[in-house]
Amino acid sequence: MDLNALLQAFTPSWTSVAMLVVFFTYLAIAGSILPGRVVPGATLADGTRLHYRCNGLLSLLLVVCLLGIGGWMNLVSPTAIADRGLELLSQHLYSVHLSRDQSSSLKPHISGNLIHDWWFGIQLNPQFMGIDLKFYFVRAGMMGWLLINFSVLAKCILETKLSGSMILYQLFCVLYILDYFFYEEYMTSTWDIIAERLGFMLVFGDLVWIPFTFSIQGWWLLNNEVQLTTAAIVANCLVFLIGYLVFRGANKQKHVFKKNPKALIWGRPPKVIGGKLLASGYWGIARHSNYLGDFVAGSVLQFTLWDKFTSSVFLSYIPLHSTNMREREEMKPGVHRSTKKFGQNTRNRFLGGYFHMLISRKVLSLHHVSMVDCHFFSEWSVTYG
Repeated sequence: MDLNALLQAFTPSWTSVAMLVVFFTYLAIAGSILPGRVVPGATLADGTRLHYRCNGLLSLLLVVCLLGIGGWMNLVSPTAIADRGLELLSQHLYSVHLSRDQSSSLKPHISGNLIHDWWFGIQLNPQFMGIDLKFYFVRAGMMGWLLINFSVLAKCILETKLSGSMILYQLFCVLYILDYFFYEEYMTSTWDIIAERLGFMLVFGDLVWIPFTFSIQGWWLLNNEVQLTTAAIVANCLVFLIGYLVFRGANKQKHVFKKNPKALIWGRPPKVIGGKLLASGYWGIARHSNYLGDFVAGSVLQFTLWDKFTSSVFLSYIPLHSTNMREREEMKPGVHRSTKKFGQNTRNRFLGGYFHMLISRKVLSLHHVSMVDCHFFSEWSVTYG
């Protein structure tokens, strides 16, 4: 593809704009009127408490059914998204101005640094017409990821390019995304929702990074057929299942602990470090068992596609990993203080004890870097090894 063709592909058409307007409008309406469990969020610093309607799974199933019916009636092309991938990407990039909203349950946090405030945001819980934007954006990103995948799959089938790797990738992503919406309640206790202000970083991550980066391997497999042996398929499924169970189990334990610090974990009272940090269950085995499970589940094809290690996509992982390593170095003083306070076992990753990385919040937000670093490499490795 030459430069002119690339620029033309990145130029949004009225069709791509209309597709996004319909998608975001549907999410707003469906999220407001469809039935779903109303879940109380964390208590905020000013004593208020938001409530979230967790109807994402129903919203997702409904939009998939509507699109399926539309495709069957020839009202909607199943490959519409795959045919306009770059247009939709650029349109999502333009949409990040939505990060600046003025309503919130807390006073704006203004640092005085324009770039800092734009990147990290100034509002903790911005709302628009009663819609919590942080909850809305992450829902849009996860649904968008699945719709992109389905469109790529449809194009793959129409072009008779369906491979074992594509089938595995689609199945794993469907399970991962359905799991997210089935346990959408758990999102209300995550750091993103309870502590992060909504700025460009979160909006870009939700609307661009999740749907378009996590679907890279699907796009790649569309043009690069990779056939797996039966043994490789079985092994990949088993490893994915193990990683998924660790990922889901760890996140469930963390959510339950935040809601009820006295709830039993694996049949025993929870162990706590410093009064707030869970050190039982999966969290007593590794610092971030949820990330570990996420990484394992997403890395199931890395050895079966080892020859793709030279792919240029791998190079985009390097700066993320380098940033992570740099911030780990900057965190060493905090780790040293924790070791003095809680003992040597906090230095071990998998052997006894647990040291949560919350102290890293004071050093360039390692929480996000670790999650992105781990998840991006996981998603990349499913396709490229």
